[in-house]
Amino acid sequence: QVRLVEAGGGSVQAGGALRLSCAGYTCTVCCLGWFRQAPGKEREGVATIDSAGRTSYAESVKGRFTISKDNRANALYLQMNSLKPEDTAMYRCVATLPWAKTCSGGYYTGSLAEAEFGRWGQGTQVTVSS
Repeated sequence: QVRLVEAGGGSVQAGGALRLSCAGYTCTVCCLGWFRQAPGKEREGVATIDSAGRTSYAESVKGRFTISKDNRANALYLQMNSLKPEDTAMYRCVATLPWAKTCSGGYYTGSLAEAEFGRWGQGTQVTVSS
């Protein structure tokens, strides 16, 4: 069974940077992404990357976060720069299931919605202090 495992979270001051990683995906034709959830807030889609390497981002992180992957290592990354206190959250990596309609042929056509992703990691905590 596919098991996604995140790493790289931690505590950092505002303006700092962190790089999250996620290991364990085995699909070559799938869409991957990162979601986050802060206490008392709804889960938010942060970024996605599809099989062709095309990316999409939430407006709140554009220009600061970069999603990337290494298929040879089966690793997904999220480089987070210029971190803000409002970026504090539990970050989870996600992957689509083979039959996901918003990842047909490995091309992502979704809208960073939770329901599009069928595989989830347990998460890694990111805390940004002011």
